Amino acid sequence: MMAGEEKDTITLHLGGVKEFKMTIKPSERKICQMAEESVNKFWGAWKTRYDGLTSEEVMSRIAFQFARFYIEAKMRNAEVNDALESFEEKLNELLVKVKREE
Repeated sequence: MMAGEEKDTITLHLGGVKEFKMTIKPSERKICQMAEESVNKFWGAWKTRYDGLTSEEVMSRIAFQFARFYIEAKMRNAEVNDALESFEEKLNELLVKVKREE
């Protein structure tokens, strides 16, 4: 964060691990709350599903799953960006062609 920028401190409760505080921009509050809810949703389901594992082991699996989601989303975004760039190039070619015909 830049100097002088407004900040908030939030406390996050993630699964069975110790809560922690985090300093964020006020505009980031909603996304942080949504992320906390997502982790805790997995936690609730997976703590039951993997009953014999420790809290740390369950949280490790959750961390891996979220890393996988992130990488998959990043790859899909790259594909969409490539498609948009290709579309933009073709559109520019068509516009130049139409302009020449005028």
